[in-house]
Amino acid sequence: MEYKQIQELIKTINKSNISELSIEEGDFKITIKQELAAQTSFVSMPQMSMPMPQMPQQAPQAALPAAAPAAAPAPAKAAPAAGSNAVTIKSPMIGTFYRSPSPDKPVFVNVGDEIKAGQVVCIIEAMKLFNEIESEVSGRLVKVIADDSSPVEYDQPLFLVEPI
Repeated sequence: MEYKQIQELIKTINKSNISELSIEEGDFKITIKQELAAQTSFVSMPQMSMPMPQMPQQAPQAALPAAAPAAAPAPAKAAPAAGSNAVTIKSPMIGTFYRSPSPDKPVFVNVGDEIKAGQVVCIIEAMKLFNEIESEVSGRLVKVIADDSSPVEYDQPLFLVEPI
């Protein structure tokens, strides 16, 4: 069997649903195997609008107004703590976040440090490459949001900086 014939067989098998083909011609034997991808099918169920049975809610209604005011002040406290003019330094890529250049070296920046635009604030490792992440703003570091040696996503907040 010639090389071009083998290539044509491979192309034909790739286009078909055949998972394995064996050919024997005299002393020549060839087996071509193909892994078939598991097919996933999604079935959508029609949505039915059925009225929900009404249960007597005498006790829960009395407890609900008491719980609502307690939950409202919590977000109000969180906003002033972060600072209204704080700038977020976000991850420009997916990878692993490191605060220092190596485990035995000190961190690039600490909370309270003054940083300048262009200063390296962390490293993100992506595909065995260590990428230095620089600050885009000058200011005082208010908060480190990401945990050291943890995976980060694209556009995930890493630091909060209060511009000076």
